[in-house]
Amino acid sequence: MSNTTTIMTTSRPSLEEAQEAVGGFVEVIPVERGQLLVNEEGLILQLSPNPTASQIAGRPIVGNALLLEGDAKWE
Repeated sequence: MSNTTTIMTTSRPSLEEAQEAVGGFVEVIPVERGQLLVNEEGLILQLSPNPTASQIAGRPIVGNALLLEGDAKWE
């Protein structure tokens, strides 16, 4: 299964929307471009690697991810 990395710049997702997008509990990873939201249990669940999100984070990321930039960032 291929993972997706969605970029959001203007509208902040609700917790429920973020959980649905990443498929579970949300972990916020600060990155140079903003915030990367990923599945907190991705490694435990053995989700497949996400090369795009890994490149953004500068570390291995698995599963779907949301990149929040600009006004979309969580406080």
